[in-house]
Amino acid sequence: MREREFWELLEEIFGRSYGRSLAHDQQLTVLENMSVVQALAAGVEPRIIWNVLCDQMDVPDSKRWGKDHNAPPLPPS
Repeated sequence: MREREFWELLEEIFGRSYGRSLAHDQQLTVLENMSVVQALAAGVEPRIIWNVLCDQMDVPDSKRWGKDHNAPPLPPS
């Protein structure tokens, strides 16, 4: 997943205003309480951030990839 795709999904799933607010304000407990913006700046893979955010916000798997998106492959461990 590229960062551009991350932002597109964020807006599709959460809406533009709420999604941007989440990106700046929501602390991701699994990622050392960083916000989305901080985690991206720290180099965390966008797909990992996306899954952590969706898990924390209780977005079901059936909805987290949007209408026209397929789940991208996991990055190598």
